[in-house]
Amino acid sequence: MPTDTLLHIALLYLAVVNAATFLIYGIDKWKARHGKRRISEAALLWMAAAGGSIGAWMGMKTWHHKTQHKKFCYGVPLIMLAQTALVVWCIVKG
Repeated sequence: MPTDTLLHIALLYLAVVNAATFLIYGIDKWKARHGKRRISEAALLWMAAAGGSIGAWMGMKTWHHKTQHKKFCYGVPLIMLAQTALVVWCIVKG
């Protein structure tokens, strides 16, 4: 598969997973406010780890959600840093 195609697939994946993660953080905040069954913290963190760290961080900031939880305040930025390092490494190796 050509490198150009792989890049487009990767960018599309990242756009979709970040948008989904952003929305899921918003949905969980809504559920918290309305006493509904919540999305697990593990699922929220896995979405960040699956490539949605930017969406998770934006969701935390936009909806002020999970901002008092250390595993989110430190975990999401660490995941984002690791993912950024991986992308830079892939570009340099490229």
